[in-house]
Amino acid sequence: MAKGYWIAHGDLINPDGYGEYTKQNGPVFAKFGARFVVRADRQIQAEGSTRSRTVVLEFEDYETAVACYNSTEYQRLVAIRAPHAHNDLIIVEGYDGSQPA
Repeated sequence: MAKGYWIAHGDLINPDGYGEYTKQNGPVFAKFGARFVVRADRQIQAEGSTRSRTVVLEFEDYETAVACYNSTEYQRLVAIRAPHAHNDLIIVEGYDGSQPA
């Protein structure tokens, strides 16, 4: 079964305020089995445009990734985060098929 992913690009406006979001998100992510794959500021803009920070979270499957985002617990965290960061977030289904030879 293909995994589900959150891919987020963000710019921090107020790191101190954003810190409250990061302090509280662990239990929510643990409840949904999320695992950080990428959580870094170090990146190269190879094409297109993006923000200064990228985070990738892996979930057991796409449905769990969507359920986590839509949960009451996470939506409360969105309200905490929103004034302190500009974020773009997509939820995608991973690929579980054959690879090029």
